[in-house]
Amino acid sequence: MSTVLSVTKRETGHRSTLTQLRKGGAIPAVIYGYKLDSTPISISAKEFKKSIQKNGQNSVFSLDLEGKKVNVVVSEVQQCSLKDEVNHVDFLAINMAEELEADVPIKLVGQSVGVSEGGILMQPNLELKVKVKPAELPDSIEVDISSLKVGESLTVAEIRNQTPVEVISEDDYLLVTIVAPVSAEQEEVTASVEEEQM
Repeated sequence: MSTVLSVTKRETGHRSTLTQLRKGGAIPAVIYGYKLDSTPISISAKEFKKSIQKNGQNSVFSLDLEGKKVNVVVSEVQQCSLKDEVNHVDFLAINMAEELEADVPIKLVGQSVGVSEGGILMQPNLELKVKVKPAELPDSIEVDISSLKVGESLTVAEIRNQTPVEVISEDDYLLVTIVAPVSAEQEEVTASVEEEQM
């Protein structure tokens, strides 16, 4: 069952209004999408944060907009880089019967053989793009890395058939790789080469 969040329509166009909203504990936001014109709203920062912590950012939320319930997913969250505060939220209104595309966090599970042998784990991409009905949208997709050795990588092609939902990221999309550790000797050689080039 989706979490119900109360929202309020807001006026647009004034920076001072947005500052007042934030000072009053609200987040400026916008809803757009299925059967809905783009509508500026505000939402309680405390309520939004609590719901995200409890349900995850990929949950379906039901927004109560002047007595009308609108099913939405969080499309984008803009955060202040200096403070741990949300500056703005985009909500996408959805049709629960139709599949949607979404970015889902990758959760690495298991202890890699390569890391145990001293290799370094690199995760170049943190999310997978999936296509799924809103009610089936996972919080994360688990990727088992326990068999990965030094010099080995995992791409979407290798995990596509193991995921519970349809992954639409490309086959060569790199999820994780285990690289060989750089020895002190190699670092010295690299440093001396760099000095010669300067």
